[in-house]
Amino acid sequence: MTAARPARLRVGVISAGRVGAVLGAALARAGHEIVATSAVSRDSVRRAERFLPAVPIRPPNEVVDAADFVLLAVPDDALRALVSGLASTDTWRAGQLVAHTSGAVGVSVLDPAAARGVLPLALHPAMTFAGRPEDLDRLGGAAFGVTAPEELRPVAEALVVEIGAEPVWVPELARPLYHAALTVGANHLVTIVNDALDLLARAEVEHPARLLAPLLSAALDNALRLGDAALTGPVSRGDAATVRTHLATLAKEAPETVPAYIAMARRTAERAAAAGRLRPEQADEIQEALS
Repeated sequence: MTAARPARLRVGVISAGRVGAVLGAALARAGHEIVATSAVSRDSVRRAERFLPAVPIRPPNEVVDAADFVLLAVPDDALRALVSGLASTDTWRAGQLVAHTSGAVGVSVLDPAAARGVLPLALHPAMTFAGRPEDLDRLGGAAFGVTAPEELRPVAEALVVEIGAEPVWVPELARPLYHAALTVGANHLVTIVNDALDLLARAEVEHPARLLAPLLSAALDNALRLGDAALTGPVSRGDAATVRTHLATLAKEAPETVPAYIAMARRTAERAAAAGRLRPEQADEIQEALS
């Protein structure tokens, strides 16, 4: 193996979920050999058949036995137990590369495997996955949060580059904050957008997605380029009366959305005030309306 480009590897994928199946296909497209995968649920088996055709489906210990590079794409809460369980049965081999795809933890979660000579990597794709074919194309140009021992950093980054993505170094202790940031930016965004779509549908607007798409695209572009200068809307203008109308309307029509509206409006007011877009008295009026 060279620092510039990993040798062709025999790859095992645990498991063929939305992330694992797609990353396995990306590694295969980069020239690596996918020798085995694990899949338990019916959906995982179908994803394995779609993204990793002809790859044998095996229990996790047999996947590890067959591979030079093991990709652990399991839920965060299952990762530590899986690594420890495979260590307790002496499944890991010295010299194996092992990478997990969790964003919230770094390589320390792989310590039980590293104690047996495994080479640990953390490769988290900063991308959303739906388990659909377009996921594979979206990896092109996506970023991966990379954490590894310093001597393995070139290998970790080369693996990411090979599949067409961009490695972004994340220090071990910063992984929880890094992951929380992505959750706020992406996961919560999906919830907010879907709430907006539901409210437009209740307002009898035809094709809510068509109405929202240009607005959301412009708002995202402005936010990424301009920061808090992109803030618009009644909160950033200090329109407390409009905020009160919103709250009264939502309390009647969609009460389940009121707590989220209040929380986001409070945070928007705080950012607008800190950026000098709201005068102190305006910020006070907004906070009073929200209370």
